[in-house]
Amino acid sequence: MKRGKFEEMPPEYHREELGRGVRGKYYAAYRKGTNLVLLSPDVARAFPTEESVNEALRSLINVAKRSTGVAKRSGTRR
Repeated sequence: MKRGKFEEMPPEYHREELGRGVRGKYYAAYRKGTNLVLLSPDVARAFPTEESVNEALRSLINVAKRSTGVAKRSGTRR
């Protein structure tokens, strides 16, 4: 079923019952963004809560930072 104009709304919907629209109501939240991620079932079983996922990722970040630390340059050029 193709929907088009306002006049073609199904009869069970009444525009006056929907209230006034508010321009930009969700704009700030949209601009903030979101970081929703869909976990694979096996990963979700290993990390069943939001906190456990964040803790594991923070640990991984710390390990990566330690293992790939940027070497300090000596004052000499090659």
